[in-house]
Amino acid sequence: MTVRLRAHHLLCILTFVGEGYTPGFVDNYIEIARRLSAGEDIEIVEGPDDICAPLLDDEGPHCHGDGVLVRDRLAAEAVSELVGVAVHPGVVFRPDATLLDRLRSGFRAGELRSACRGCEWSSLCTRVARQGYPGVRVAAGPILGAAS
Repeated sequence: MTVRLRAHHLLCILTFVGEGYTPGFVDNYIEIARRLSAGEDIEIVEGPDDICAPLLDDEGPHCHGDGVLVRDRLAAEAVSELVGVAVHPGVVFRPDATLLDRLRSGFRAGELRSACRGCEWSSLCTRVARQGYPGVRVAAGPILGAAS
C-alpha cells in the first residue's frame, strides 16, 4: 500500500509525536506513522490526503483552505530543493533513514520551515526538532532512496 500525503505533510510527519486536532485524528495519524515506519511508500497528492481524512466530515475543514494550499506549494519547493527531486502530485518517496535524516536535518536548520508560517503546530514542531526529535512516531523505513 501507499500513504497519500499532501506536500506540507512531508514536514509534519517529521515531528509528529502523537498530538493533534481530535482523538480520531491522532489515532489515524498514529496508524499512518506506523505504516510509514514499516516502509510504505509516500505518494504526493494535491488536496486532502490520508492524514486529513478524519477532518473531512467537519463543517468547513481547513484542509481545503487557501492557506493550506500555500503551505503545500512552499513545502514542495523547499523539499524539492533539499532532496533534488521535484515534489508534485504523483511523485513517490520511500521514507527510509536517508530521506528522513535529510529532511529532519533541513527542518531543524530552518531550510524547510517557510511552509510552517502561521501553522498552529509550529512551536511544537520547533521544540521537537530542537530537542533532536525525541518521541517522534515516524521512524526510518527499511529501504533506501526515493522511488519513482
